[in-house]
Formats: sequence, C-alpha cells, structure tokens
Amino acid sequence: MKFEKWQGTGNDFIFVYDPEAALQLSQKEIAMLCHRRFGIGADGFIAWQLIDSTPFMKYYNSDGRESTMCGNGGRCFAAYSVYNELAAIDIPFHFNAVDGPHEARIQKDAEGLYRVELKMSDVKAPELNGNDTILHTGSPHYVMPVDAAFLERGSIVEAARAIRNNDRFRAEGINVNFVHADAGGNLHMRTYERGVEDETYSCGTGVTAAALAFYPVLKKEHVYVRTPGGNLEVRFKPLAAGFEDVWLTGPAALVFEGSL
Repeated sequence: MKFEKWQGTGNDFIFVYDPEAALQLSQKEIAMLCHRRFGIGADGFIAWQLIDSTPFMKYYNSDGRESTMCGNGGRCFAAYSVYNELAAIDIPFHFNAVDGPHEARIQKDAEGLYRVELKMSDVKAPELNGNDTILHTGSPHYVMPVDAAFLERGSIVEAARAIRNNDRFRAEGINVNFVHADAGGNLHMRTYERGVEDETYSCGTGVTAAALAFYPVLKKEHVYVRTPGGNLEVRFKPLAAGFEDVWLTGPAALVFEGSL
C-alpha cells in the first residue's frame, strides 16, 4: 500500500489513493497505522475515493473509526489532489465528504507550500450554555472562552475530558475548544479532539466553530486564529439563525511518501 502523509497547521493525516473503494482495512488496522509508536503516526486516515464521478473524502479518526468532517483534512485533501494531478492550481476543486459537497481553491506560494481555501457547510444557529457555545461545523464542537493564562498551562486534557465525557456527550463525543480573544480581536485556541482523545496541534472544524461562536462578541466576519500548529483564517456571512458562505483558509504541506 502506497501512502502519503500530509499536514495542515500540524494536524496530520495518512492519505491513500483508493478511487474504487477497494481497500479494506479494519478499525484496528487503521488505528495501528495512525499510532505514533507502532505505525506511521497521524491524527487521521483519509482515503481518496471516486463516487459517481466525484472525488470523495472518506475520513477516519486515529482510533480507526469513520468520523465526521475534518476541516484541515479537507484542505489537505485538496492539496493532495493537486500534487497527484487530480486537480489544478487556481481552478475550483469540488469534492464530497460525509457532510456533503465542498469547494476548494488551491494556490502555491514561492516556497512551494500549498495555501487552500475550503468552503465549509452552512452552520445552524449555535446553542448557548452559559458563556459557552455548542455548534456543529461538520463535526460537533464545544467552545469555551478562557483567558490567556489558561492557554499557557501545561495540559488541557483533564479539563477537556470533563466536558467530552459528561453525561450529555459521552456516547457520541464532542470536540472541546478553549479560546481566548486578544485585544486586536484575533483568536488563540487549543483543541481536544474526540476519536484522537487528546489535544491536537490544530482542528479546522474547531477553528471554524471558534470564529462563529465569537461572532456575537467580536462582530467580525473575517477572523484570524492562532493554534499551536499555526495560523488559520475563517470568513463567513452571519444569518438570523446561523451562518453561510463559511470558508476556512490556511497552509497544507506534504510531509513524506512511503509504502507498506
């Protein structure tokens, strides 16, 4: 099996080209491939499939379970497609994922790095839980405002698991985002992802969720977000009950290629 490893702001993925959906891997096998000691190591596993003549991103979390939409995975999916001549620079690339159709626009900078704009699904009105926000941006997210000191602490895992494993979210799981808005209206955040069951360097649907959740506070429709793995941008149009024309933008890069 040939594979490529890609990363988007430190969120890393194993890619395999499987247009006929012929590759049969068990949950245990995918989890082993994603293991950082006994496998290749990744936050997720993505199969490039072709369904009804349209590219399809089939995504699995690092626990080997098929999962919901992954924003950084989708950006890497577009860059992977260009790198393997399945799409082209500066031409809109359309593909489907479990949450529906997506559009990506891919450019390449002077250093050869890909910059990908990914159109996300429209988002319904968030649910408020005190100062916190619950919303679905292709994956379910819990957004908690925190101060800068909280983000500088050693670990967020214990605090995140208390939310992810509470009575309401335990069965399906939820991604937990701790977010701070600085004086300039930029967001800084750290994310705990279900399925990985740990903090990741970045989460595209989480960054999107944070930007939308903070709209009532920032009143900004174009938000810059810093994660431990790098910087992303989110722009959108607010509606009376939700958001539309949601775009996630940032870098994507090939890490290495190999075979098993």
